Amino acid sequence: MISFEGVTKRYPDGTTAVDSLDLVIEDRSFTVFVGPSGCGKTTSMRMINRMIDPTSGTITVDGRDISAVDAVKLRLGIGYVIQSAGLLPHRTVVDNVATVPVLMGRSRKDARREAMDVLERVGLDLSMATRYPAQLSGGQQQRVGVARALAADPPILLMDEPFSAVDPVVREDLQNEMLRLQADLKKTIVFVTHDIDEAIKLGDRIAVFGTGGRLQQYDTPELVLSSPATDFVASFVGRDRGYRGLSFRDADKVDLHPITTSSSEDASSVRLDAGQWVLIVTGDGRPRGWMDVTGLEALRAGQDLDRCTSAGGSLFPPSGDLRQALDAAISSPSGVGVAVDADGAVVGGIDATEVVALLAEQRQSEDRERGRRYFEKP
Repeated sequence: MISFEGVTKRYPDGTTAVDSLDLVIEDRSFTVFVGPSGCGKTTSMRMINRMIDPTSGTITVDGRDISAVDAVKLRLGIGYVIQSAGLLPHRTVVDNVATVPVLMGRSRKDARREAMDVLERVGLDLSMATRYPAQLSGGQQQRVGVARALAADPPILLMDEPFSAVDPVVREDLQNEMLRLQADLKKTIVFVTHDIDEAIKLGDRIAVFGTGGRLQQYDTPELVLSSPATDFVASFVGRDRGYRGLSFRDADKVDLHPITTSSSEDASSVRLDAGQWVLIVTGDGRPRGWMDVTGLEALRAGQDLDRCTSAGGSLFPPSGDLRQALDAAISSPSGVGVAVDADGAVVGGIDATEVVALLAEQRQSEDRERGRRYFEKP
C-alpha cells in the first residue's frame, strides 16, 4: 500500500506543485493520476520513488516511511516507465531489459534468460532481442520499456505518460497489453496521463488533480464520470461524460439483426435501391466496408472496390459495452452497427435506437433498486 499524508511540494520560487495531498493507493490496484499540464500529477508519482522529495508530509510504502529508505535501494524495487522509453541506445534489447536484475546482483547469463521470458510476456517477438533501440518502432520501444520495468518483478510499477508519444492504434494496443499484464501479474500500478479516456479505460481508481496541485477527486472511473466532485472535475472529464459512462454498462441484451452482405467477388452483381446499403465482406466474413447505389455504379464503371466502399465505422466486439454498441451504430455510414465475433467475422447489425432504449431500461431498473434499498433501511 502507498500512502500520502499531508504531502506538499513547494519549490524555492514559491511554486506549489502538490498541495496537502492525502491519498491511499491499495495493493495490486491500477491507479491513474490524471489532470492538465502542471497540476502536480507527475510530481506526485515521482515522489513515490524519491526522484523528487516532498517539502512536507509523509509518504509510506507498506507502512515504511520512504524518507528513511536508501533512495537507490528504493528505486531498484520499483519499476519505472517513461514516455520515451529511456532505453540505453548502445545496448541490445535483451541487455536493456536485463539492466536492473544485473544491478541487483544477478549474473548476466541469468538476467538475460529471465529478460527473454519478460519480452515474451509483453508481446515482443524474441527475434528482436538482439536489436538495438534505434531499430525498433515507437510502440516496440515502449514494450521494451515496460519489460525492463518488470524484469526484476517489482511489486510497484510507476508509469509516466508512457503511451502519449505513439499513434492512436499503437496506443490502444499498448493499453490492452497493460490490462492483460495487470490481470496476470497484479502489480500496484500508478499511471500518469492527461487523457481522461485513457484513465477511464485503465484505472481501477482515478485521482483527478487540478491547478495548484490540489487533488479534486479520487474515485472509481464510473463515479468520476457520473458524480464529479467539483466543477473542475466536471469540466475536465467533459460534457460528453454521460457517453463515456456507457462503457460501464452491460450490452449483453443488445439485439443483433441480419445484415445484407456480399463477398468482394460478387459485389458488382448486387442490386440496391436508393437509400439501401450492402456490407462487403472478405471470404472469411470480415467486414471491408459499406456500399450504396453510388458505390455500385462506380464499381461497375471500373473503379477499385476499396474506393467504392465507405468506412465501416467502429466494430462491436464480443462482450462489448453499451458505449461500443452505440458508437458502432452512429459511426456507420449505413446507420447500422456491425457486430463481429472473436475472429472478426460479421455476426449481425445493431440499431442505435435500441441501444438507447436499453440504456433507459437499465436506468429504470437501477432507480427501482435504489428505491427498494431506501425503503428497506431500518
